[in-house]
Amino acid sequence: MMLYAIIEPAVRKVERALPQNKPALYGGQAVIEGVMFSGKHVNVTAVRRKNDEIVFYEMPKTTKPWVKALIKIPFLRGIVGLIDSSAKGSQHLNFSIEQYAEDEAGENGKDAADKDKKQEGSFWSLSMIFGVAVAGVISFVLGKLAFTVVPAAVEELLFGKSFDNIVLHNLIEGLIKIIFLLAYLYAISFTPLIKRLFQYHGAEHKVISCYEAGEELTVRNVQKYTRLHYRCGSSFIVLSVIVGVILYSMPIFEWNSIWERIYIRILLLPVVLGVSYEVLRLTNAVRDIPVLRFLGYPGLWLQLLTTKEPTDDQVAVSIASFNRMRELDAQLSERPGQAAVNA
Repeated sequence: MMLYAIIEPAVRKVERALPQNKPALYGGQAVIEGVMFSGKHVNVTAVRRKNDEIVFYEMPKTTKPWVKALIKIPFLRGIVGLIDSSAKGSQHLNFSIEQYAEDEAGENGKDAADKDKKQEGSFWSLSMIFGVAVAGVISFVLGKLAFTVVPAAVEELLFGKSFDNIVLHNLIEGLIKIIFLLAYLYAISFTPLIKRLFQYHGAEHKVISCYEAGEELTVRNVQKYTRLHYRCGSSFIVLSVIVGVILYSMPIFEWNSIWERIYIRILLLPVVLGVSYEVLRLTNAVRDIPVLRFLGYPGLWLQLLTTKEPTDDQVAVSIASFNRMRELDAQLSERPGQAAVNA
């Protein structure tokens, strides 16, 4: 709670000092051949099909009472929010995968001779959707575990007996994490499907930046803005590495073997995630203060890999998704309690 006592007052003080007439803050994520935006009452995904038709997937935002209670608790709210958004985001990713798989199956089934291939593609689509739905939260948890355990094990094997400085060990471990992350992102960015996903990620950021600047959402206006954005999850990834190095370096978390080291990392993972979220809130709050903008720079640098410059067509899809989300949000604000209809 000592960290909370430091961070929370700082965030609130900065927020009170900033202009209060700013537009609403929206978030989103890239999906296969499209973009999802999250509003106050509804999440909307827009996907471009192979025939250039833009289709939508709309889901009302429903949060269970126990989740609402947990997201009000400092440090715990970051973990709950991450898992909840991962689960809901997987539903929209499912939709985009289904549209993509149907288009791929349709390309292979233009005549009777390709009928079996089309059926095979449909089966692949259903299997993939089911797999993503089941693995949405599990993959997030396992991914964080692997990203936490493997660098610690590698550093211990390479340098464990070279010196006794725990801070230096943790700094090297953090460096290994960053190297692994950058190498992975760089490698997958050459995959055509992932490259397009990163382009849609850039389109999402550009639309939000254009909206926050108060400009009309046209393709020409949106393309003027940078593909990098302070509130991107990439900043959270970098912060979790930095926070981890600091927490692991505390004297109470010393280890005597590689197994103790791994055990401590797993045990502290929820703490690292919770603290990283609170620090991210602080960096977002001070992003308009020139002297403190640098706090968000590591996340922006990582976005140089996780985003690519989008095409005009991709920006148009992102604009369509954002406009539809705001339209439904306005409707649901006037009629509270009424659910949106899935497309």
